[in-house]
Amino acid sequence: MRICIVAEGSYPYVTGGVSSWIQTLITNMPEHEFIIFAIGAQEKMRGKFKYKLPDNLIEVREVFLDSYISEIGEPGKEFRLDEDQKRVIKSLLNRDQTDWNLLFSLFRSRKMSSISNFIMSRDLFDIIHELCLERYSQIPFTELFWSVRSMLLPLFWLLKNPVPEADLYHSVSTGYAGMVAAYGKYLYKRPYLLTEHGIYTREREEEIIKSDWIKGYFKDLWIQYFYSLSHCAYSNTNQVISLFNKNKEIQAEIGCREDKITIIPNGVNPEDFSNLPQKGAEEAAYVNVGAVVRVVPIKDIKTMIQSFSIVKKTVSQARFYIFGPYEEDPEYYEECLQLLESLGAEDIYFTGSVNIKEYIGRMDILVLSSISEGQPLALLEGMACGKPFVSTDVGSCKELLYGVNDGIGSAGIIVPVMHYVEMAEAIIRLAENPNLCYEMGANGLERVKQIYTREKFIQQYKQIYESMRSLQWQELVSS
Repeated sequence: MRICIVAEGSYPYVTGGVSSWIQTLITNMPEHEFIIFAIGAQEKMRGKFKYKLPDNLIEVREVFLDSYISEIGEPGKEFRLDEDQKRVIKSLLNRDQTDWNLLFSLFRSRKMSSISNFIMSRDLFDIIHELCLERYSQIPFTELFWSVRSMLLPLFWLLKNPVPEADLYHSVSTGYAGMVAAYGKYLYKRPYLLTEHGIYTREREEEIIKSDWIKGYFKDLWIQYFYSLSHCAYSNTNQVISLFNKNKEIQAEIGCREDKITIIPNGVNPEDFSNLPQKGAEEAAYVNVGAVVRVVPIKDIKTMIQSFSIVKKTVSQARFYIFGPYEEDPEYYEECLQLLESLGAEDIYFTGSVNIKEYIGRMDILVLSSISEGQPLALLEGMACGKPFVSTDVGSCKELLYGVNDGIGSAGIIVPVMHYVEMAEAIIRLAENPNLCYEMGANGLERVKQIYTREKFIQQYKQIYESMRSLQWQELVSS
């Protein structure tokens, strides 16, 4: 079977998390051929892959959302949209349900020969003008016009890029990736599977609320737009995979039919993390605290740094290592370095990208300070190493560390998001109690062995793919 995985802002340009999950899935299913439809933000990322591509990955189709800049449009052209076509574009911007099949058919038609021309057309101008009169009459029209253009351009650009033909479309989020997978289903009458690691819509909503580049009165418009994209994914997918129950509840709350949702947790191979290098005699006097994490704002490295500066005052022999790339957001990395300097914090090391297996066995305690997560592989891998965790209460972290009526004890300590004092107190508690560290580490390893193995994860996806193979023929017959 040929499977097209649609990924936005992750594989194969970014390491860890969803990207590692995709690499694992493809590598462990040599019986299938895979195509990656990779949606990136900037053309400059083209070809800059962070992974050795598996042999059964036959194509990476790269599409970048800034590529439309190279197109020059002709202002004022008329596309002669009918009333239904105008209504479906307008529905992306208000609270109406979007008829996605109608929108897809519009962008398949000859009318949409040029996105640059359409984005500068009289038709779109009139649609935005109507929206302004109905909902934003107190706002300067020019502000609304440019905001809506910037919102719709990436979507329209993706709709004009060819979607490769496949037997199954599998997106790893809603958003633009979910829309492209739904479009593939529409074009080729093949089934669509959605695996949602985090809740994309809620993550975008949080970013928009905190942003300073979107004016307050447009934030609701942007949030509604991303909810429209999630509706596209949820309404068109044949099945939704959630990683844990809390996410399943949120998906149902924001519009996914509950009978579509199945829970399949991530998994790791515990044997991959056995017999790793441990602390040597020269490190015996130190308490090594580590974080396997990308240095980006959503991972909240600053809270981690503030926390450790407090830990160091009580546990003088503590050392802190941040394992992960810092090139993704150089400005944020620089802010972290400035925070280190302002705090006068010592023994905090940014290692950059490393082979984590060479270091993680030497850690006594692992930390995760994220603002948002799904089911983090970094946490599962640390548990597979028998290491206790201090983690923020995001995604499935509480479920992973505390369990759900599985008879296994705690594998770490959960603290609130952005509470660096409570995080510091938890690290100090573990640092001063080696027996507790050992006990929690053993609990984490046992929980992984019983519930979160790669073997179970892959086997469940093989069964899902096989069920989609039979559904594929049903799709063809019904069409």
